[in-house]
Amino acid sequence: MTLLALIPARGGSKGIPRKNIRLFCGKPLLQWSIEVALAAPSVDRVVVSTEDSEIAEIALSCGAEVPFVRPAHLASDEAPGIAPVLHALEQLPEVTDVLLLQPTSPMRELIDVETIVALRSEAGRESSVSLTHSSKHPAWMFTLSSQQLLEPLSIYPDSDRRQQLPPIYVLNGALYLASRTFLERELSFHSANTVGYVMPPERSVDIDTPLDWQWGEFLMQKNLR
Repeated sequence: MTLLALIPARGGSKGIPRKNIRLFCGKPLLQWSIEVALAAPSVDRVVVSTEDSEIAEIALSCGAEVPFVRPAHLASDEAPGIAPVLHALEQLPEVTDVLLLQPTSPMRELIDVETIVALRSEAGRESSVSLTHSSKHPAWMFTLSSQQLLEPLSIYPDSDRRQQLPPIYVLNGALYLASRTFLERELSFHSANTVGYVMPPERSVDIDTPLDWQWGEFLMQKNLR
């Protein structure tokens, strides 16, 4: 098995300009993902996929490989999330498995990388993804009709007590692991046969907004990662 740690980092970002190379607790945001991937014994190669020359330079300075340039059309807002992964597989035919690490999840630790790899192997599955407990249950979620009337989002019966509801998990964006054959067949990192790895909320911050950024830096500075 050749396990590739793939870090997709495009130059464009609407919510936080140049987010992937902006300093987060003293380092470019991208660097946190590169460092944890380089430290992982299970990872064979660490590659950054980008269309941006400045991001490429920073990635190389941090020790990652940038063996190809991502086409601009695969770095747009409209590009499917799986597209850069499939492009990387086309460029690296020797790779058998991909561990995707989004640079917007800087709180993950080495134990998370090694655990998800071991979990997938022990479960005998082709893919595994990281999750965290949802702080909001769909039983208490609604849409609004054109008349501003509540329309329940879920099929769960009404409940006033969280303890009566089954636990709910959400993708936290930190780790996606799958074999090449799975990715090429499913065009996704998860299916009904995917095993989930649950991470604690303090390591599950996915930075998308300025508020996410402030919260992530607060947690990092408090040594909660």
